[in-house]
Amino acid sequence: MALTDAATRNAKPKGRPYKLADEKGLFLLIQPNGARYWRLKYRIGGKEKLLALGVYPEVSLKDAREKRDEARKLLAAGIDPSDHKKAAKRTEAGEDSFEHIAREWHARHMANKSESHATKTLERLQKDVFPWIGGKAARDITAPELLAVLRRIESRGAIELCHVTKRICGQVMRYAIATGRAERDPAADLKGALQPVKSEHFAAITDPKAIGELLRAIEGYTGHFATQCALKLSPLVMLRPGEVRQAEWAEIDIEAAEWRIPAAKMKMRDEHIVPLSRQAIEILEAIRPLTGRGRYVFPSARTASGSKDERPMSETAILSALRRMGFAKEDMTAHGFRSMASTRLNESHLFHPDAIERQLAHGERDSVRAAYNRAEHLPERRKMMQWWADYLDGLREGAAVIPIRRAQ
Repeated sequence: MALTDAATRNAKPKGRPYKLADEKGLFLLIQPNGARYWRLKYRIGGKEKLLALGVYPEVSLKDAREKRDEARKLLAAGIDPSDHKKAAKRTEAGEDSFEHIAREWHARHMANKSESHATKTLERLQKDVFPWIGGKAARDITAPELLAVLRRIESRGAIELCHVTKRICGQVMRYAIATGRAERDPAADLKGALQPVKSEHFAAITDPKAIGELLRAIEGYTGHFATQCALKLSPLVMLRPGEVRQAEWAEIDIEAAEWRIPAAKMKMRDEHIVPLSRQAIEILEAIRPLTGRGRYVFPSARTASGSKDERPMSETAILSALRRMGFAKEDMTAHGFRSMASTRLNESHLFHPDAIERQLAHGERDSVRAAYNRAEHLPERRKMMQWWADYLDGLREGAAVIPIRRAQ
């Protein structure tokens, strides 16, 4: 029998909770303290559940029945009313917004990334994404809306940044899907919609005589001592400029002649081992009295080594030094030391190509194989790094350049 307004209004509390039933699963729960709550009993997926519909008298009998009917429409469509209600509350609180989800994803995903990478990722979102779609529920963002956001970046000529931002948005959306706050990733629908990134080849000196001239110029560099040491070390370790400038003393084992760079600092996110030649050790020993008490091997000239605000040298320090020495951007870049080593080592035919590639940290994408490969070819790589340092010494000292052939 259906409830009436009078029965609802006149219901008195008892010594324990009891129910006044209406129709289609709706009932009024009366507590001993006199509080009265509307509840809906329903089944979904073979499981019985309860849905709170409000407090009487703020929610009248008529209102409760309307809420019951709305819930039953959701059930008919295969939607759990409780889940729907929770999602609505998250949306109202902003928990389903793209910005909220992105910040949540960033806090989790970037926990094991380098500080600089995490900071740049958040800055890209704050500058180029949040102002446009940050307040919108992630599930409601369409491919055309995301494309409009990305084309604002593209219009500035920042094509590579545009693609990086698309990848970040895709990661956020996939996290939203995994946490039940979106159904699909609109970034996946934008394949071919953006201008392609033009491949950039970093200028490098690879001619042996020219390499000798470059090394002699570095030897005579009169700028900041830490910059000179970083310049001297760069051709010996075959690393990216960012990996050199962020070198930390804790990563370097002088006695073992080995530098182990954590995965978070590497482009391929795999720990990388750099065997250190005798010449590389000498450079590190030369700068250790100056910076050895601090965190970074090559700290910024603007912060004191060992201070709380110590930072690594700037991203442009090595490149700027090359320019001051007269090497134009068409001739040599900070990345060029890697191409220099790759070219000369491969042309020497003295070392296995896989050993060269591994030392260049052109990492294996498969995580299991990457873990195995971090030390792969290490004995040969140790010999190769010492041979390379000796070879560079010869070029710097002006030794006659003769073709390199494999020993018979």
